[in-house]
Amino acid sequence: MDLDFDRCYQATRSRDPRFDGWFIVGVRSTGIYCRPSCPSPVCPKPANVTFYRTAAAAQLAGLRACKRCRPDAVPGSPEWNTRADIVGRAMRLIADGVVDRDGVPGLARQLALSVRHLHRLLVEAVGAPPLALARSQRAYQARLLVETTGMPFGEVAFAAGFASIRQFNDTLREIFDATPSQLRAAVPRRGGSPPGGGLTLRLALRQPYDPGGVVGWLATRALPGVEEYSDGTYRRVLRLPGGPGTVTLRPAPDHVHATFRLATVADLGAAVARCRRLLDLDADPGGYLPVLAADPALAPLTDAVPGLRLPGTVDGAETALRTVLGRHAGNLVATLADPLPSPDGRLTHMFPSSAAIAAADLALPAAPASTVRDLAQRLATGQLRLDEGADRAARRGLLAVPGLGPGRVEDLMLHALSDPDAFPAADRRLRSAAKAYGLPADTAGLTRHAERWRPWRGYGAHLLWRARSASFKTAG
Repeated sequence: MDLDFDRCYQATRSRDPRFDGWFIVGVRSTGIYCRPSCPSPVCPKPANVTFYRTAAAAQLAGLRACKRCRPDAVPGSPEWNTRADIVGRAMRLIADGVVDRDGVPGLARQLALSVRHLHRLLVEAVGAPPLALARSQRAYQARLLVETTGMPFGEVAFAAGFASIRQFNDTLREIFDATPSQLRAAVPRRGGSPPGGGLTLRLALRQPYDPGGVVGWLATRALPGVEEYSDGTYRRVLRLPGGPGTVTLRPAPDHVHATFRLATVADLGAAVARCRRLLDLDADPGGYLPVLAADPALAPLTDAVPGLRLPGTVDGAETALRTVLGRHAGNLVATLADPLPSPDGRLTHMFPSSAAIAAADLALPAAPASTVRDLAQRLATGQLRLDEGADRAARRGLLAVPGLGPGRVEDLMLHALSDPDAFPAADRRLRSAAKAYGLPADTAGLTRHAERWRPWRGYGAHLLWRARSASFKTAG
């Protein structure tokens, strides 16, 4: 959204929580920054207010976080998950911890830019350079761990990505006006260490939220050994920079309860970012549902699922290969997957790497085997990228893979890249759902009709799929 002063100030005056995470309210007279819904009884005067796109930009202006409204305890801006340009890609990679692992030069290399040009783009777009954005993220990650776990502060600093305890202490004092000990003493812990070890956190989300939608979708596709679902809880193996890990996700109406078991706590930031992407926790239904509801055929469906989300991915390459493999994916896990060093219940294996699949003698018919092998080879060599920093131009790269038609490519763009406007109109289940709700049931007709849903056709597709699920009930 544009930072139109009048619009932002009106949202701040009304304390509208729908704008939390979209922008930051800086108050120069008090030296703090807040979320728009801050419950402070006095609204700041317009002359004292500046609006920022990110907390990092407010911190660069010398402001510290409000202790009343906790601007760090809100979901991130959904803009960074939907923007396909360099800024959106950079923000996703920073959230995944690339700057902590590889520095700003590593981030610039992934985006094929010079460090100077990347710095300029981010300052112009979000008001802060890469290092400041990464520092802000480290501070919020550290506060979350300080307040919700009993980890020693040295481990917290390492897990959040700080280079030293001194840097950790100084940053928390500067941003939150409190020492780590003061932060921990002020809030009763809600997480902690579950039986068997691990770290338990509460992942913030933007309401309304449909807790069963994404998890139900993932449950029907769970791959034994790699994933499991039971009684509303979804668990899976994660491929992370420091080694394999596992996560247990249990959605609630106002948060997601997440327990991570990791090879190294340094992977916590990446693990959290990927799980947020998987469950689409930063999405803003107020942006896409009104567009879909403008279609009379979808209006009753949007009323029934006001918290609709788009199932994402924790590993774009894995999702793409599983989609192409279809029912053969389970056999691949049995023959090529690497066992976990320490199994976590029924989670025993990590999905095979792209390189392993590319080199394998696949027990598939010749044509599908060739498609899978070609796709895996392109992913393994970096010729095709489907990670957090992938360009949406990956559509051209996918279409170049022999055997991948436009319909399958749209499916991959939707689920492996979380492209909100991808639309797999050729999908049989989608066309069946469309027919049930009075929409065209042929691929061409449905594609033409869905033009009115742009740029949210992917959410339209999932709304139809969701409507056909056994748990779906329309209002009235």
